Amino acid sequence: MSSLGKHLLLELCDSDRALLDDIQYIEQIMVLAAKEAGANILGKSFHKFSPKGVTGVVTITESHLCIHTWPEHEYAAVDIFTCGKGFKPYRAAEIIVERLGCKYPQISEIDRGPISKFARSVQ
Repeated sequence: MSSLGKHLLLELCDSDRALLDDIQYIEQIMVLAAKEAGANILGKSFHKFSPKGVTGVVTITESHLCIHTWPEHEYAAVDIFTCGKGFKPYRAAEIIVERLGCKYPQISEIDRGPISKFARSVQ
């Protein structure tokens, strides 16, 4: 069985508190991660919470990269979803982990849209 895409879930514990609260930095590294991993960027949207935290998404033709941060807990949740062949999701994850100074990353991979050669096509 194969799938339509890969979805990486990043649990970024013990990350740099100051970086997690810097919207410009978060946006910069998310765009960098998308580009360095081979994505075609369609758009982006980021928001700074008060008093702390950032959320954002980079929309790519291959799907998306998104982040939500909790600086007070030194934690970020990141999703990297791709359905393209040229995009390297683990390269994007590596950049984000490194640039946030994460000491204890946990990465889970989920196959999305499992398909079987025996599955019937919907018409």
